[in-house]
Order: sequence, then structure tokens, then C-alpha cells
Amino acid sequence: MDVIPAIDLLEGRCVRLYQGDYAQSQVFGENPVAVAQQFVEQGATRLHLVDLDGAKAGHPVNQAVIEAIAQAVSVPIEVGGGLRDRQSVADLLALGVRWAILGTVAVEQPELIATLCQDFPGQIIVGIDARDGWVATRGWLETSQVRAIALAQQMETLGVAAIIYTDIQRDGTLQGPNYSALRELAEAITVPVIASGGVSSTADLMQLLRLETIGVTGAIVGKSLYTGDLILKQAIRAVGQGRWQDIPPDFGSSALA
Repeated sequence: MDVIPAIDLLEGRCVRLYQGDYAQSQVFGENPVAVAQQFVEQGATRLHLVDLDGAKAGHPVNQAVIEAIAQAVSVPIEVGGGLRDRQSVADLLALGVRWAILGTVAVEQPELIATLCQDFPGQIIVGIDARDGWVATRGWLETSQVRAIALAQQMETLGVAAIIYTDIQRDGTLQGPNYSALRELAEAITVPVIASGGVSSTADLMQLLRLETIGVTGAIVGKSLYTGDLILKQAIRAVGQGRWQDIPPDFGSSALA
């Protein structure tokens, strides 16, 4: 299972939001390129970038920073935020980005996802951001009438490379992932699922590792890295060694039920 550090970009800076609320943002770095390089030095093999300005505006905003990061690190990066047409995706991938993450258009224009999967095979990821099981769109500012699992199943048929599942109510809270929702989603589809939101410790990652056999192949970590609650190098080592086998069977069993 990949441990994937997150870099959320707002006005060119590295920030974290609390439950997707733009009014509750905390700046963790003025130089996102330096942050990305530090994560790679600590062992990251993949980076997750979100253009928060783009998600809110409906079109990419932080392209210059994203390009600088892509050129500064040797690991693949995935980027989401404001990608709502083919040209935006093409321009982003041309910057050296490995995967483009789309969210809002998966609900509003599924036919565009189908086209993108054909034009850029293996490079399209759909991010499903859910609030109480319902898909949120437009930078988490709106909640749709589409269920997360139904959308994931539809996207699988269109050929997406993976699904990133974010529980908005866990994001930025350090309360741990929504294991039951992740299990339900992973069991409903066959494409890889990447967990996002709430990871606060190596123990959380160990619990997610238990879901690897049903398709949870990665975990995006954000705030816990910036607060020091999670040490990236140690987390990557622990996940790589598969030490979840050393955790007592009843550890977190209620959450995994």
C-alpha cells in the first residue's frame, strides 16, 4: 500500500483545510516545491497535489507551482482541482503530471470521463468526495444527489485508473479514516481505491493495510504529516514491513466492522 503525502495549494502556498472549509485553512508552508522535495527525501514514491483555488474557480489556477514541483521531484505526481474540460487535463499532463484527478465532472459530465479515459489511458483518476455517503462537488461547496458507490461503479465501467475516496467529515480532523465506508466501496468495485481523509497515525495506516486485499492500494496523508502526528519515513517503513500482523485482532475492530 502506497503512503501518499498531500500538498494542498491555496494562493501558491501549502495549506490544509478543516473538513473542506476554505474559511478554516491553515498555512503549513510558503514554498510547496520545498515541501514536495522534503517528502521525497523522506521516502515518498508518489505525491498528491490539489489545486484548491482551481477547485473553487472551476479551472486550474496553480499551474506554475504544479509544474515547478513536477520538475523538482523524480516521483510521479497526481493532481486534482478545477479539471473540468479536456484541454485542462491535456495541459496538466503536459506539465509532467502522471495522473489527472477529476471530481465534479464525473457527476456532471460522465461522457467527458469516458473520452478522457480513451484519450489518456491509465492517467485518469476520479476523486469521490463524500459527505454522509453523498458525493460533494465544486470544491466540496455543493452536495449532489448521487451516492458515492453508484458513482464509483459507473466510473469503473468508463475505464478510470483508480478511485480516490475522501470522507469530507474526516478530512483534516485527525480522527481516523472511515473504514466501514472504504470497505463497502472497495468491495463494490474492482479498480484500485485510494483512501483519503482523517489519517492521524501509523496505527491508522496499519488498519487501512488490512483492506489492501480488497483493493485499497494507497492512503493519502496530509495534516498529520504537517503537525508531526505522523512521521512519513516511519510510516512508509511500517507499511512496507506489513506490521499490521502484529496488531491485536480486536484493535479498532469496531471501526472495521
